[in-house]
Amino acid sequence: MHRGRIALLLFALVLLVGGVLVGCVGPAVGTAEWHADQAYELNNEGRYDEAIEECNRAIELDPNLAVAYNNRGFAYISKGQYDLGIADCNKAIELDPNLAEAYNNRAWAYNEKGQYDLGIADCNKAIELDPNRAEPYFNRAVAYGSKGQWDLAIADLSKAIELDPNLAVAYSNRAWAYKLQGKKAEAIADFEKFITLTDNPQWIEEARQQIGELSK
Repeated sequence: MHRGRIALLLFALVLLVGGVLVGCVGPAVGTAEWHADQAYELNNEGRYDEAIEECNRAIELDPNLAVAYNNRGFAYISKGQYDLGIADCNKAIELDPNLAEAYNNRAWAYNEKGQYDLGIADCNKAIELDPNRAEPYFNRAVAYGSKGQWDLAIADLSKAIELDPNLAVAYSNRAWAYKLQGKKAEAIADFEKFITLTDNPQWIEEARQQIGELSK
């Protein structure tokens, strides 16, 4: 099972999908895989320091468990410790070159550091390995948008929406991209869709304000 994290498209509302965690299926209690799975759950709860501790235990038991490094990297990136997160993603990829989640998470970290070309390259690899996940398309859109390449950003956001039609922040970010391109009708439609998919009052109010401005 994999889950996404809400990240942030730099030109949009402060939301979105970033890193991807890797959970193990039914591991025995006390094994390295079990500790990695505990870290997965803790990360999803935002308990990143505890997740790191669980990953440390997993790595002590099995230094070659790629998912443990991936999940610890996710926790570090979530805490803003991007270099530590990148180091863990590097190790995860060294151990399992086909772990798409690790490329996606490293792309997330590179984007946060403003290294957008590296982020794009990692998203490309993540998509090559697993073309049916929304997260790397979204993260590549973050990089393209940050570089001012709006058409490419919109294309990737549209693909993310195709893969995950309930990905609220993809609509909000695409709405901002449309707004910056002067495409008011498209932007309004995406902000309206975003409102139906989120229950965050602050984000709803921001979207309504944008709709009001675009409707003038």
